[in-house]
Formats: sequence, structure tokens, C-alpha cells
Amino acid sequence: MVSETESRYALRGDTAPMADAPRAAPASDHLADHAAPRPRRRWLPSPLTIRILALNIPALGILLGGALFLGQYREGLVEAKIESLKAEGAIIAAALGETAAPIDGTSFDREIARQLVRRLAATGASRARLFDSEGFLIADSQGLGPAALAVRAQNLPEPGREPWWDIAINMVDRWILRAPLTSARLEPYRENAVPLATDYGEVLTALSGEIGTALRHLSDNELLVSVAIPVQRFKRVLGGLMLTVEAGDIEERVREVRVAILQVFGLALVVTVLLSIYLSSTIARPISRLAAAAHGARVRSGRRTVIPDFTARRDEIGDLSGALREMTDALYTRMDAIEAFAADVAHEIRNPLSSIRSAVEILPRTEEPERRAKLLAIINADVRRLDRLINDISDASRIGAELARAESKPLDLVALVRTLVEVLSETDAAADTGVTFAVDPEIHPRVRCVEDRIAQVMRNLLANAISFSPRGGVIRIAVRRVGDNVEVSVEDDGPGVPPDKLDAVFDRFYSLRPKHEPFGLHSGLGLSISRQIVEAHGGTIWAENRVAPPGAAKGDGPASAIQGARFAFTLPLR
Repeated sequence: MVSETESRYALRGDTAPMADAPRAAPASDHLADHAAPRPRRRWLPSPLTIRILALNIPALGILLGGALFLGQYREGLVEAKIESLKAEGAIIAAALGETAAPIDGTSFDREIARQLVRRLAATGASRARLFDSEGFLIADSQGLGPAALAVRAQNLPEPGREPWWDIAINMVDRWILRAPLTSARLEPYRENAVPLATDYGEVLTALSGEIGTALRHLSDNELLVSVAIPVQRFKRVLGGLMLTVEAGDIEERVREVRVAILQVFGLALVVTVLLSIYLSSTIARPISRLAAAAHGARVRSGRRTVIPDFTARRDEIGDLSGALREMTDALYTRMDAIEAFAADVAHEIRNPLSSIRSAVEILPRTEEPERRAKLLAIINADVRRLDRLINDISDASRIGAELARAESKPLDLVALVRTLVEVLSETDAAADTGVTFAVDPEIHPRVRCVEDRIAQVMRNLLANAISFSPRGGVIRIAVRRVGDNVEVSVEDDGPGVPPDKLDAVFDRFYSLRPKHEPFGLHSGLGLSISRQIVEAHGGTIWAENRVAPPGAAKGDGPASAIQGARFAFTLPLR
């Protein structure tokens, strides 16, 4: 046996709800659960900030790395040190060749050679060693006289008081910079208990008559520069003079430059980070606020969300803010219009439905044929009225979407109006009404529009003028240019529009029909649809009355001066 509830659903074509079926969650709840953005902790930097820092800091680091490896500067200092040793060695070698060697001898006077080496090498910081032509050591300034007893003093930092930045720089200098430049390229310095010329390649070069140079590193990675000069007497090589010096001053100068570069880098790094954070904040923070506001507009169903206004920035974010504000305003306006439209539709449909319901309830109890025929005529008229309402409501509801999807094309507005007038003149409705058409012959207005919809506006205005025009009246149609717009007007000789209803006639379901016209022939949406179409094309539409000139009106009161209605709309020229 079918229950009453199931039978009602069957008549409606629906499916009866199951009693035990769980209630499905609204679609908006699922969207809110899955589409809501994941909150980000405030103390975490934004991904945009990280990207900006990731782009700026590595470039600065590459510049720093290239500046810290001061290869050319270091080589220049080493070359200067070598040239200085060559000049010093040339002077000592010349003195030894002239003084320490007999005129006919082939070797040095060892005592005189030691005294000369001691006195001449004492004036400089280098260590001088003299080898004879056999490669044996004759003199060494490090083990002769006061130079051997000299104590070298070096200021050391106070224990525990060395600045942290000096410690860091020393670590970088020792582990990263200095070690590759010394250990990887230079051989270590070794000194045997009995030094021989064969221990040093540059001395062998000097014994062959050429100047020899060499770079070595000490156990503490200190650079050692060595130069060997041949000692000659009458172009005969008597021995080799080897000068060595620790190039600590070179490393110190390079270190000073590195410290200066690191200081500049530190300042540049701080400035880069601060500017990057500021730049990201000026971009990420407004975008985050706009995103949060847009999300709030989606999930808050009962409240109007205000989009932050950044248009004063006059940049892309300001443009985005303005576009979002305009979009949300248009969205809320559309939502309000939909709610109002739904209320108006419900109100307009309720009237014919109530009439049909009453007629249907009375019809079974009516036996008189005339009264039954009258009730059936009422039902038939109300059904046609409902059908007309549904068609007009459907047209009004989809017109916005159609205009958004349709492609606008250039249109000769004069040709369109002339074609409609020619079609209108052939209809029975215009048989008793004269139609005149006036257009400025000097203009050929072309507008970019959707032709079918502009033609619909013209048909609505012409049909409205025909219905109000008296027998023998004249409908005047004019097209003229007004500034950057083209104006189309339709005038009639009817009773006009009440002055207080000139704007209300464009409201939905507003109906102001002639007295002789049967009720329900029009839905009251024609002028409302026309305004929607014209405004979607960037134009305006309005109504006004044709008023007789002073002294020409007949009768009393302002209504006696009205000679007809004038409906006009403008469209921007192409």
C-alpha cells in the first residue's frame, strides 16, 4: 500500500525521502572544508620573503666570494716582494764579487765574505746565505753577529679578549682562503742540518748564471719568498747568494683588504635583508589581506565583507585591490538583485496561481454552463499569463549571462532601426498608426553591440508606443549623435507617463497599461529587460513626456500639457 507521502512525491515526479537516510551536508560546507586556505603561523616568514632573500643573498655571496679570493692583488704583492729581494740581492752580490773574491781567485775569501754578509744583511729583514761554486754554504746571516741574537717581538691579543669577528675572520682566512693558496700550490720549506745548494732549486739556477726565485710555505702556512742571485767576478760565477724572507706582511695586507670587504659585505647583507623583507612585506602582506578578505567573502554567507583598499598605492597591488573591490561590489549587487528578483517572481506568480486555484475549487460546484465557461476562460487566461511570465522571467534571468558570453560586433544602428520600422509597418498592430523615421543624414553611427539584443530593445519600445498610441496617431523615431554617443528616441501621441512614474516604469513587473487593453497581456518585464540590455552595453535609457509649449495646452492642470511619451536610449559610438 502506497503511503500518502509517497503518493505526493510520485505526483510531483520526485523521490520520497528515506526515513533513516542521513542528512547530506550542504555543498558549501564541503567547499569550506576543502578550499579553506591553511593558516600560516605569524612568526614564520612568508614564502615570498624566502624567495626574495633566496634570489638576492646568493648573488651577494657570489660577489663576496669573488672579492675575497684576491688572487691578482696577492700576486702583485708577491711580485713586488720578489723585485725588492732581487734589488737587495744584486747590491750584496755585487759587493761580494768586488770585495770577497781575489782578482785571480776562483773562490771567496771566507772571512771577508762572512763579514760582508753580516753587515749588508743586517740592514734588511731578509735572511742571506752564500754558497760557493761547489754548492757548500759559506755564510748565513742568521748565525752571524748581532742579527743572530736579535729578538723579534710581536704583539699578541690579550687572552680571552680577542673580538669574535677577528676569530671568525681568522678561521675563514685559515681554513678556506689561505690553505688552498699555499698548501695546494706551494711546496713546504725544509732545512737540513748541513744546507747544500742542491737543496734549493733557485740556488742551482743562480750557480748557472741566472736569477732564481721560489715560493714555499712554512709549517704554519706562512709564505716564504726566496731569491737567488749569482755572484760574479769578471762574468765568472763564483757562487750564489740566496735571500729569503717571510711574507707575513703580504698576508696581513690581504687580510686587511678581506676584512674591509667583509665589513662592506656585512653592511650590504643587512641592507639587502632589510630591503628584501620590506619589499616582500609591501607585496606579501597586502596580498595576504586581500586573500583573507576574498576567502571571508566566500564563507560568510550573511555578512558583507569589506575588501581592503590599496588603490592609493598606484601599482599592480592597488589595481588588484580595486578590481577585487569592484568584483565583490558587483557580486553583492548581483546577489541582492537575485534575491529581489526571486521575491518579485514569487509575488507575480502567486497571483495567477491563486486565481487558478480559486477557479478550480469553484468549478466542480458550478452547474451553470455560462459560469463554467467563464471560469474555464479565467483558468485559460491565467495559464497563458503564467506561460508568458515564465518565458519573460527566463529571458530576464539569462540575459546577463548571454551578454557576457556573446561577442559584440560593429553595427550600423540606422540600418537596424530602418529594418525594424519596415517590418513594423507591415503588421496589423501598426495599421492604424502612422510611423515616421527621422535621422541625421550626415552621420552614420556605428556601435559595437550584440545586434539581437539591441533589436529586442527597439521592439520593446516600438510595441510599447503602438499600444499607447491612439487611432491615427503618429510614432516618431529619431537617431542622432550626441557627443561620443548615439541617441535613439521613440515618441508617441499617447497619454504619456505620470510624472512620478518616469523611473518606476523600468522596474520589474511594473505595469502601466492602457484602459482598453485586457489585463494580463504583458508581464511588466519588457522595459526592465531593455534597461538591463542598454546598461550592459555601457549606455543609458530613460523616459520623459512630450510637453506642449506654453499657451498651447488645452484644459487645466499639468496633465493637459502632456502630448505623449518619449523613450530614448544612448549607446557609445564605436
